[in-house]
Amino acid sequence: MTKQHALVWFALTLIILGALFARSYHISSIPSGLYPDEAVNAVDALSAINSGNYQLFYPNNYGREGLFINLQALSLKTFGYTVGALKLWSIIFGTLTVLGTYFLGRELFHRRGAALLGAFFIATSYWAINFSRIGFRAIMTSFLISFAFFFFFKGLRTRRYLDFALAGLCVGLGLHTYIAFRLTPLILIALLPFLMLSYENFLKRYWKQGLVFALTAFIAASPMLYHFFIAHPEDFASRSTAISVFAPEVNHGDLPGTLFKTFGLSLLKYNFWGDQNWRHNYPPYPILDPITGFFFLGALLFLISQTVALLGRRLRHRDRDTRLVRNIFLLSAFFIMLMPEFFTAEGLPHALRAIGTQVPVFLMAGLGAFWIYRRIMRAPSQSRVILLSLFFITLGLSATFNLTKYFIFFANSPDQRGAFNEDYTNMATYLLSLPPETKKYVYTNAGGTDIDNGLPVTAESLYFLTYGKIENLIFLKPDTSISTPAVVILMRYDDAIAKRLLNRHPGSAVETIYTNPHSPVGFPAIILP
Repeated sequence: MTKQHALVWFALTLIILGALFARSYHISSIPSGLYPDEAVNAVDALSAINSGNYQLFYPNNYGREGLFINLQALSLKTFGYTVGALKLWSIIFGTLTVLGTYFLGRELFHRRGAALLGAFFIATSYWAINFSRIGFRAIMTSFLISFAFFFFFKGLRTRRYLDFALAGLCVGLGLHTYIAFRLTPLILIALLPFLMLSYENFLKRYWKQGLVFALTAFIAASPMLYHFFIAHPEDFASRSTAISVFAPEVNHGDLPGTLFKTFGLSLLKYNFWGDQNWRHNYPPYPILDPITGFFFLGALLFLISQTVALLGRRLRHRDRDTRLVRNIFLLSAFFIMLMPEFFTAEGLPHALRAIGTQVPVFLMAGLGAFWIYRRIMRAPSQSRVILLSLFFITLGLSATFNLTKYFIFFANSPDQRGAFNEDYTNMATYLLSLPPETKKYVYTNAGGTDIDNGLPVTAESLYFLTYGKIENLIFLKPDTSISTPAVVILMRYDDAIAKRLLNRHPGSAVETIYTNPHSPVGFPAIILP
């Protein structure tokens, strides 16, 4: 190994360790609460552990593919029923995506520096860090995209069947993850004519490898294909149909105008006006910091311009240039994986639905930064040191901006506490602090659809956080009788219910409970003597 290669691996190791730290630091307390959608995953995982029925598709909460939930069940069974165990796989996949981004960048750019910069940007991105700390299955999307196309492009270089088989495996497994991943095959369809233009006798040279890829992808995807298209076709659309721009009740007869609006909002979020949901972003700011956003936008415009020029040269002069394939991949991956966002019309901009664009976005940002770096290295020696210092200071400012925004401003924001329902976590903490003999009742009146355990989605955070750790806890139903003395918690405080309890039980009182000395979020508890 040369000195330069050793330096690259050292830098990559530091980037990955930094990414792991940013994704695991205080994972149980930042975000401040366990959002109910995460808790539904946990409850389904607990059900799988107890029944041994690990499902391909879990129908609760509008339905979710089962691979990620089954992995969560494994970590809960191994490490205990904790928030950290629930989010372990988010940390792992979020960190491995950094490695996959580097490997893919190296295959695309043939420049370790550009690949390192792409890995650095995704490692330190607020957007990537945020979703690596939430127990949503969507985090697998970027991981599988990065490794699927790393093995695919590596296979184009080596022509090894194993590389194409691994690429197919990643694509097939993607159908078991997040709904947005289903569009990934469109990237390959978009690439095919440009592969034929750029590689001489492409179909003749690679048809066997392509067959291995397709067969492996089909085998890996076949259980879910059977579920969606034969056993339970009603599960395929899930909730997406109701919010699709193609639904007349959504586009109101103006599909082009609706698409123009949704597409524009989807693009704006990267550099100008971001996702306004505190679970997805730090509103109202764009999802990319100014430095990363500048590099990304510059590279996006450059790639579009260069692609037009390369295509013109290919058609006019029959020049074969594999940069055309690289550019088409980055552009098609970006715009195709943006489709789950702009084909819907709810909550836009929407950083979660566009999570599949992370890999192309940060690779483009890395390419833009590397272009600047190469210009600096060509500068006269006297100014090169100053310019390099400024370049690395700029990268440091980008990372500092994102980490400060997440671990200081976001972590201490009251909006974040509300968005992640910290009050539910505080309720669970309080219930766990009460003596075992104390009777504890919870009114599950915060709304939401009931799931298999008979409780609404909003109650699942309390259910999971107290599961197997508490005695004498009852989730109230209309026919439940209350035995005193007891503590009653209303998940959503209701004066009518509180007054009824106070009138029925003389001497009872309402107390405001604060379980976290660093948090202003309290909740009322009714003490029945």
